[in-house]
Amino acid sequence: MISSSRKRFFIALLPPEEVRVRANQVKAVMRDRYASKAAFRSPPHITLLAPFEWPVAELPELASTLSDFAASQPPVPITLEGFGAFKPHVIYINVVKSDRLMTIQPDLLAYLEDRVGLVSERDRNRSFIPHLTVAFRDLKPNMFRQAWSVFQHQEIHFDFTVGQLTLLIHSGQMWTVKESYEFANPSV
Repeated sequence: MISSSRKRFFIALLPPEEVRVRANQVKAVMRDRYASKAAFRSPPHITLLAPFEWPVAELPELASTLSDFAASQPPVPITLEGFGAFKPHVIYINVVKSDRLMTIQPDLLAYLEDRVGLVSERDRNRSFIPHLTVAFRDLKPNMFRQAWSVFQHQEIHFDFTVGQLTLLIHSGQMWTVKESYEFANPSV
């Protein structure tokens, strides 16, 4: 049980509305045909820093640090192309690994460790595989096989640019946006 003085957070890039709508349509198919609804507990996103606990009293310091980091970063161009999977439970919309995307995640981890002492052993010790999850955890292996046989061949494609870093908070039931921090304006 997490004490009330600490909350769970994660940091992500959120796609624009049209992509969120399409991702939620895919999540609905996963729920209705394959009995996987856990992905609805958060808005469609690309995780940069996996869930962590943070003291509520120190939230202003974390927010200020995220704001400073974002202000020093250019917007992030994103391409979504097709579907991928982490067998036997996760199906996701594949995020193409661009140089910009693959740089921002380790830069964010280093910045947070340096500025506020936030260390994610989980993220530090595994490779960053950007993805937008549409089914996970509660997707049973037999349903995974059925769903993957359909989705591995489906086409989906979006190109967009993310203009902010987003901090999400866990309510006890689901993840919601706590605050977003604007990236530097490239035209300035």
